[in-house]
Amino acid sequence: MTHAPNKAAGDAVVRKKPWYRQLYVQVLVAIVIGIVLGWRWPDLATSMEPIGTTFITAMKMLIGPIVFLTIIGGVAGVADLKKVGRTGIKALTYFQLGTIVAMAAGLVAINIFRLGDGVHADPSRLDVSGDAGQYIKTGEHQHWWEFLTGIVPDSVFGAFVEGDILQVIFLAVIFGIALKSVGKAGEPIIAAVNRLTTVVFKVLSFVMKAAPLGAFGAMSYAIGKFGLSTLTSLGSLILLFYVTSILFVVVVLGAVLAAYVRLNIFQLFRYFKEEFFLILGTSTAEPALPGLMRKLEFMGAEKSTVRLVVPTGYSFNLDGAAIYLSLATLYIAQATDTSLSVGQQLGLLAVMLLTSKGAAGVAGGGFIALTATLSTVGHVPAAGIMLVFGIDKFMSECRALVNFFGNAVAALFIARWENGLDLTRARQVLSGEVREEREERDEREEQVDAPAAGAAGAAEVAVPGGRPAEANEAVPVNP
Repeated sequence: MTHAPNKAAGDAVVRKKPWYRQLYVQVLVAIVIGIVLGWRWPDLATSMEPIGTTFITAMKMLIGPIVFLTIIGGVAGVADLKKVGRTGIKALTYFQLGTIVAMAAGLVAINIFRLGDGVHADPSRLDVSGDAGQYIKTGEHQHWWEFLTGIVPDSVFGAFVEGDILQVIFLAVIFGIALKSVGKAGEPIIAAVNRLTTVVFKVLSFVMKAAPLGAFGAMSYAIGKFGLSTLTSLGSLILLFYVTSILFVVVVLGAVLAAYVRLNIFQLFRYFKEEFFLILGTSTAEPALPGLMRKLEFMGAEKSTVRLVVPTGYSFNLDGAAIYLSLATLYIAQATDTSLSVGQQLGLLAVMLLTSKGAAGVAGGGFIALTATLSTVGHVPAAGIMLVFGIDKFMSECRALVNFFGNAVAALFIARWENGLDLTRARQVLSGEVREEREERDEREEQVDAPAAGAAGAAEVAVPGGRPAEANEAVPVNP
């Protein structure tokens, strides 16, 4: 028999940690300290680079296994394999349409404001060296069709060794379909995959405790290395990119979320505030991938849909990167006095739809995709990317944030399209009526909560909708 929890039990379930123990608060403080250190003591700040890179490397170490296991679990957990194909086709269609709109937004913005006019840069005099030179060299030898031929790895383990997420996704889908196809023989393996997923997520929770250190190291190095003066030298381009990105998220993604999913984009911002600050500090969306999937499932999105759409979206649905590519390409063209007709700009957009997928998950992927685009079309000199190389670090945070929220909206959109979204629960979660408690309590909280938990232990607590509450979720308390 189910009944509403008494006040003591409810208080035990929904008790929140003090603000100073919230991860997003710690990350935000670390970002501020990193900025101050980079500004005042740049030499010392630059030496903090290993702290940030070590944390990001530890996160990337887990991304491959997480994507592989969650996609297998999502595919194998679907009752009908036809639904996997249907969901995949819907997701890819949505991704491509979203990418086109994002790229168009960048093209419109840079054509209106034309920030490159008057620069008159001579490509032959640009110093192409260091990491940028390597990215240009790689991009010039990359063709638009390589993401199709390169999706198949040389070996099963090669994708994990190279960290190629596209190849990991390919393997995961194949393995998931195979496990589902063999019937009962695959059930023990599916169960093992689900258990292993739990273990990997637990390892991730250990790594996430170092997130404030990672954000501090990454931000200290960025400010110390490039300096705040870099922000002012091309500040207008950075500002245009940020404004265009914000408008895209609020207006375009917000309209999609409100019109079809019937949810509020600003409530979604608040719900993902912890992931927001984590991405802001580390300049990459990868550390937020597990949290995004967990929170979407907690909102009421079907697990199989989330675990198929979100990892795939991290390679195919890069709205922030799409805005950046179109805006940077046209800025370089304007700065090098390269005239592009409307038809040539549309041709660039068509090529970018493919090249932007080719370098997904690769170090310097944005520059590689940019160079590959310029080299494929041939109108704009590839060496022109040196004009924007210095400010890329300050644009990467925005790219990652737009990518993140783009994938959050995409997963909710596809879940709604597949009738796999509990809209009532989603609204309750976003409004704060139902809250998630994920991190473990310390010993003192456990001692305080023990009597209340014992009193309610014999009762089965229900959440709105009549189903029993899961271990990691909380229920509202009736006054």
